[in-house]
Amino acid sequence: MTTRTQTGFTPVDQDLYAKAFQLLDPTPGPTTPAVPSTVSVILAAPVHRPGPVEKTLTDALTFLDTHGWTKHRLIHPAGARCSIGALRAAAGARNTAYRDAGSLLLDEARRQHGKQWESIPAWNDNHTGPEVRGVWEAAIRRAHHLNI
Repeated sequence: MTTRTQTGFTPVDQDLYAKAFQLLDPTPGPTTPAVPSTVSVILAAPVHRPGPVEKTLTDALTFLDTHGWTKHRLIHPAGARCSIGALRAAAGARNTAYRDAGSLLLDEARRQHGKQWESIPAWNDNHTGPEVRGVWEAAIRRAHHLNI
């Protein structure tokens, strides 16, 4: 068996390649990659994911904003609800989030309006709309702060 050493290729003029690349890029960059002197890092703020209590309270307040707030009844014929009715609508069931949201709301009502309130309906029926809304907003802030 004989091995052929002649390839038959025409030798390439390396200067020809250099000239061709120079025509394509008349201002060639450095032959070594540039290393940045400083590295910029952009960190996105973490996205807040509300916990089940915060979500229930927020959804209930949104329900009150959309359908209206009422006193002395769970559901008004026009669709408005009292605070406990809005909580039930937002939670969908009497689950843990519903109970914890109700406890936090009643605790906030007691902080703002006195410890005498035994239930959300009793507190709701004895206060004005702005007072009730203020308690809702404070309870949502507390749930957010507690990450619950």
